[in-house]
Amino acid sequence: MIPSLNWDMLKTLLPPRQPSAHKGDHGHVLVVGGDDGFGGAALLAAEAAARCGAGLTSVATHPVHAAAFISRRPELMVKGVSDPVHLLPLLERASVLVLGPGLGQTQWSRTCFVIALQAAQERQLPIVLDADGLNLLSQGSSPVIQYFYEKWLLTPHPGEASRLLSTSTENIQTDREQAMRELLQRHGGAVILKGQGSLVGSGPASRQRIECCQHGNPGMASGGMGDVLSGVAGALLAQGFDLATAARLAVCAHSKAADLAAAEAGERGLLASDLFPHLRTLLNP
Repeated sequence: MIPSLNWDMLKTLLPPRQPSAHKGDHGHVLVVGGDDGFGGAALLAAEAAARCGAGLTSVATHPVHAAAFISRRPELMVKGVSDPVHLLPLLERASVLVLGPGLGQTQWSRTCFVIALQAAQERQLPIVLDADGLNLLSQGSSPVIQYFYEKWLLTPHPGEASRLLSTSTENIQTDREQAMRELLQRHGGAVILKGQGSLVGSGPASRQRIECCQHGNPGMASGGMGDVLSGVAGALLAQGFDLATAARLAVCAHSKAADLAAAEAGERGLLASDLFPHLRTLLNP
């Protein structure tokens, strides 16, 4: 039987902040995503990172979205990137990369993906890989990036997991634990396999650790929920949690926040951004 995870058992891992703390103590998250027409995903991830305690949050997105991002959330440092090579100086300042929310699969998307992932791996940055970042990873073929990396957190839903493992979604759902084991073995790092009873896994084949989150509800079946999760995970990594602990905290805080939001007004119509005030409360126990 897969061990259970719940928020009450994890919240004690969150220490209070020191009175002398400053923004430099809590990391710098860089979100790369938001191709033309998909800006909301990158914005949700970036705002989640800021709301969950990252000291600084930057977002690199398609230039068409930059003004709207700043208008919505002026605390973010927003760079409209027309030439993906301009990601390099942003990565020099970041301590964590969140790659993929709304990234798309255009030529701009693919070039951003390769440049950002290669630079982050060369610098040994922690990486949260989500959405089209996972889809592009599943397509392989780039000789300059690593497809097994010990410092990334993959956050696939069953469809993305099926592409990563070259199988069907039905096979993933039939044996989610085995799918998790194969993802860890093939790609390394840590994995959150999303869905009812999201699984969190980490560790090499000889000592894999897999746990099942006990929170969550059907209201989470709406656009943007995964983008928020990637931002939560990025914020926790930026604050110094190791990969496995950040994954466990992120998935439980995210799903517990959704349960609290649903308890207020019901599951139907639950929006990803409804989680923000509850996340902030949960992460300040």
